[in-house]
Amino acid sequence: MHIYGSAKTIADCFKYRNKIGLDVTIEALRDCWGRRLCTMDDLLEYARVCRVGRVMRPYLESLT
Repeated sequence: MHIYGSAKTIADCFKYRNKIGLDVTIEALRDCWGRRLCTMDDLLEYARVCRVGRVMRPYLESLT
């Protein structure tokens, strides 16, 4: 089992947002971004890998 970083965790939250809730997902994203645990490039890369780029993009744009 591989352990990934914060950006992968955020992408997974968006992938399973219907199970864990969108409010939890957005809170995780804001917390990760606020603590500077990941970069925008990392978030975009893992969004592409997890195929949630279209879903994540509006939330990522609101951070900047």
